[in-house]
Amino acid sequence: MSDPVRAKLLTRIGTTDDVVTLRGLRDQIHERMEALHAKQPIEQFNTDLNEVHDAFIRRAISLSEAQMARLGHGSPPVPYAYLLFGSGGRAEQTLSSDQDSGLIYDDPKEESEREQVTAYFRTFADTVVDTLQKLGYPPCEGEVISSNPIWCQSLSQWKEKLDSWFEDPDWECVRYLLIVADSRMIYGQHRLLQLLKDHYYTDMLNHRVIVRHMLNNTMRHKVLIGVFGQLLKEQYGTDAGSLDLKYGAYIPMVNAMRLLSIQAGVRETSTLARINRLRQLEVISEEDCMMYADIFRLFMRLRLMSTEKREDGLYMNNGKLPHAKLTKELIEELKSGLKGVKKLQRFVQKQTTGRL
Repeated sequence: MSDPVRAKLLTRIGTTDDVVTLRGLRDQIHERMEALHAKQPIEQFNTDLNEVHDAFIRRAISLSEAQMARLGHGSPPVPYAYLLFGSGGRAEQTLSSDQDSGLIYDDPKEESEREQVTAYFRTFADTVVDTLQKLGYPPCEGEVISSNPIWCQSLSQWKEKLDSWFEDPDWECVRYLLIVADSRMIYGQHRLLQLLKDHYYTDMLNHRVIVRHMLNNTMRHKVLIGVFGQLLKEQYGTDAGSLDLKYGAYIPMVNAMRLLSIQAGVRETSTLARINRLRQLEVISEEDCMMYADIFRLFMRLRLMSTEKREDGLYMNNGKLPHAKLTKELIEELKSGLKGVKKLQRFVQKQTTGRL
């Protein structure tokens, strides 16, 4: 998509005042982006696509603020930050993207105001989630979403929650900590996310044993290549014969780079930015940096080839790639890339256990 065309579309998104028109605009842009992805370099396409997603999400939040005022709830009583997690936090969303989100807001000056402030943001989060659903963004199946009170709290409550997760590192708490590492502010006061991240990395320094639990979580998804170099296809159901590209390629690499980044204090959230920063810090070599970046670009390209569908007006994608879409050349590229991810996982295992 050329810059003038993209700029015009982004302007339309930012000035549209009703959800119905905004949804129609998303459908138009979705079709346009689908037609363009094979014609652009993958990094540029990913940047353009995620810029569009960001614009829709920001507009949905802005319209939700206005709706709250119309319904008599007033304006936000304290500053807040709306956060994205998952692929949204990493700016790696595909054409279809669900809602992985959270909300953090300043503590009220008076304790007597806390209940009222909490009530406002709970209602506000529900409104944002509902608005985004109308635009075709399904809520996170794992309930990592701002309408869930766990992910919608004041700054002091967030800090207490982080402390509790670091103190009691069961599987779910560790999963939550890894999710927070991917957080990115999409709307509001960046200061609040900065304070949250400061607290997060201070807790990391004070709870080094947590890294062992993070490693177990990081390694739970196996790369979809067998001991003889064969691709491991789905065996059953309607996706039989397809490749689980999301959980067998993309997520293992994302997880590995995230854990290296957490240990190195790297705060970038996109995987390519993390790879480059880890090279600058000499955690990985120049040669490995180039190799891992190329592998990740391949995974980004293949993710756009996975099965897209719409259910009840929501854009959906299960991350499965039909084997028929792969040429012999792509199959060899994928096999080579998966071997690279296995090498990366071994490196992360060695690096992490060596620190403990």
